[in-house]
Amino acid sequence: MGLPTGWVTDTGELTQNQQITALGNGVLPLQAASALTMLAL
Repeated sequence: MGLPTGWVTDTGELTQNQQITALGNGVLPLQAASALTMLAL
């Protein structure tokens, strides 16, 4: 997904279900950067 290792899983505060939800609802950083670049042109 382009996220650093442990971005969601190393928090220690989220359950496994919350981790899966966070990853499933997240915007991929590489896609976001690409979209912002296209909008800026």
